Amino acid sequence: MTGPRARFFLVVQAAPGFSARNGLGIRGAATACSYSTATDNMRIVLDVNGERYDLDLTSERRLADVLRDDLGLKGTKIACGEGACGACAVLLDGRAVASCLLPVAAVDGHAVVTIEGISRDGATAVQAAFVAEDALQCGFCTPGQIVTATALLHTTPTPTREEIRAAMVGNLCRCGAYPKIERAVMRAAGNAP
Repeated sequence: MTGPRARFFLVVQAAPGFSARNGLGIRGAATACSYSTATDNMRIVLDVNGERYDLDLTSERRLADVLRDDLGLKGTKIACGEGACGACAVLLDGRAVASCLLPVAAVDGHAVVTIEGISRDGATAVQAAFVAEDALQCGFCTPGQIVTATALLHTTPTPTREEIRAAMVGNLCRCGAYPKIERAVMRAAGNAP
C-alpha cells in the first residue's frame, strides 16, 4: 500500500494494561506489538459499558474516535492525542488506559467502560466526591479524572496522598484544580480531609 493513507500504527496484542508512557496515571505496559499498514475493514466486537457492539471498522481507528463518533459516547474527551493528558481515559478490563493511543483492533473482545458506563446507575461515590469538593472548573478533564480515580480506588480502596498523586499524574487539569481533585479522591475513599 502506498500514498497518504499508508500509515504505520501500533497494534497492541496485549491491550489490557496498555500504556505508551511510564509515569502516567494510566498504568501498564504493552507486552507484544506488531506493525501493520492495513486499512481494510475488519469485524471488531466491542464490549462497551456492558453492551456488545459488532462493528465493521478499519483497524487503524483509535478507540477514542470509535467511542465518540460511532457509538456517540462523547464523555471520553480527546485533547492531546498523544496519551499525555488523561482526558481520553477509559477502563479496559478494569484498568485506566489512554483511548487516544489504542487502535480499536487492540480492544476487540475486551471490556471497555467509559464515563457514561461508570455513572450508568447514577452518580458514584467518586462523582459525588468531585462535586462535594468542587474538584472541577471547566469540566473538560473531569471524565478522565473520574475514570482514573475509579480505577485507583478499585485496586487501592484506601490510598495515601502519595498513591493518589502517583495514579493521577497522567491526568492534566489546565484549571489547576489538583488539590481539590486529591481531596475528592480521598473523600471517595472514605478519608475525607
